[in-house]
Amino acid sequence: MRYLLSIAALAACLATAQAREPNTDDARRVAAQIDEIILAKLKKAKVEPAGLTDDAAFLRRASLDIAGKIPPVNDVRRFLREPSPEKRARALERLLDSPGYANNFTNIWMQLLLPEANTDYQARYMVPTMHKWLRKSFVSNTPYDRMVHELVSLPANSGMQYYYFYQTNTKPTPEPFYFAKKAKPEEIATAVSRIFLGVRLECAQCHDHPFGKWKREEFWSQAAFFAGIKGQGNADFFSGPLSEVSDRREINIPNTDRVAQARFLDGKVPRWKFKVGARTALADWMTAKDNPFLARAMVNRMWAHLFGVGIVDPVDDMVRDNEPSHPELLALLSKEFVKHDFDLKFLIKAITLSETYQRSSIDPKAKPEHLRLFARMPVKGLTAEQLFDSLGQATGYRDMLSPQQRVFQFGGERQNFMDKFTDQDRRTEYHTSIPQALTMMNNQLIANATHPDRGVVLGAVVSSSFMSNKGKIEALFLSTLSRKPSKNEAAKYLDYVEREKSVKGQKKALSDVYWALLNSTEFKFNH
Repeated sequence: MRYLLSIAALAACLATAQAREPNTDDARRVAAQIDEIILAKLKKAKVEPAGLTDDAAFLRRASLDIAGKIPPVNDVRRFLREPSPEKRARALERLLDSPGYANNFTNIWMQLLLPEANTDYQARYMVPTMHKWLRKSFVSNTPYDRMVHELVSLPANSGMQYYYFYQTNTKPTPEPFYFAKKAKPEEIATAVSRIFLGVRLECAQCHDHPFGKWKREEFWSQAAFFAGIKGQGNADFFSGPLSEVSDRREINIPNTDRVAQARFLDGKVPRWKFKVGARTALADWMTAKDNPFLARAMVNRMWAHLFGVGIVDPVDDMVRDNEPSHPELLALLSKEFVKHDFDLKFLIKAITLSETYQRSSIDPKAKPEHLRLFARMPVKGLTAEQLFDSLGQATGYRDMLSPQQRVFQFGGERQNFMDKFTDQDRRTEYHTSIPQALTMMNNQLIANATHPDRGVVLGAVVSSSFMSNKGKIEALFLSTLSRKPSKNEAAKYLDYVEREKSVKGQKKALSDVYWALLNSTEFKFNH
């Protein structure tokens, strides 16, 4: 009997896991609808779409977008050899199932939810628990609405405390989100509305904006949901534990004699339940399937991540005066996202299976105004995390420190790199500073990687007796740009290497080729 129960339990677990996997047929259907909507607008605008990109560019693009770094050389070779017409779909599935997916989206959401950690050392000590919670959510493919509900409704009386030099709790939790905002209702409300609802309320914090939709009272009505949260400390040293008066549902509007009552952004008045706190009521409203904000905001944010520009742009300013470029597309994807239980992997798969996503970024006829028509793939500058992790992939460098250990390490390769390569708001208008250029050319990681005797990848290539110089150049291209060199590139670099007659001279020439590829514009962009 115990054995039969175990089999039944295992079958139930497998059924649940399969139900959570992105449905390929459904994803293809949505992808076809995406293309239909995009092509209809292109036809109306009399704009010809670019053709599909080649296999090498597709794999590199998808790897950067989903796993956060360029693909390994072996994966590139295998993918380019594979004859199956289904290989792109299979590559997407592998990427979505890889640890890189969870790592990449954990990094992305750490920046969204805990940006204070970049500049505030006290907030930085909160990184490990937040990182664990996010990564656990992405590894298990937790539905997005459940993630949001957990963060917004999280009990504040857990006893967690943070200090400059230690943590008293290291369990996975989103509670650092509240600590980093100093438990201030106005800061929490601003972040929740912007990140999860696509609404910028902060302009209405001090006064009614003459041209804005949101008024001051609406801002403070949103802040009232968080009015009961309290913490210890001050602006210079905030500790804990957090506590909350859960039934507090109003807040004084500063410098006035008025009190704002908690009210939802769609104007509805909450129906309060016995012993249910204000934040739980807000979380219930936000994650309801008919909520007018949550799914639209996430769909728009994911589209912007994959294309560099949102259907509504900026992504966190979804107001009536900021119209979407493709209203039908936003409605379609929002509906399908909710229908598929807020499954982020399904959303990514549906978009990346579309011809719109797989179009080339090269189009001689393209004009700046075509960017939001999505006739071609916009070229996106790599984020700091993508660039560093891609350098690691290309050179064989391995950061042996865990995210928890990095908090306490100052001056390491990753931290030094991140300090110079701050992320830019608009990745389609990427700018490189002189310090960034010098870092790419001269920092220790690059210097070691491009030295024939110290570089892991370069050393393996130049010492390979079974490879010709032509093969070595191809290997360096595959490790950096994830493609083979063109005929002209191969001939030019081969001539450069074979001008040298000594073995030592040819090794140095191959080192120069490798350095040039790592510092090329092509390496620093996703296209």
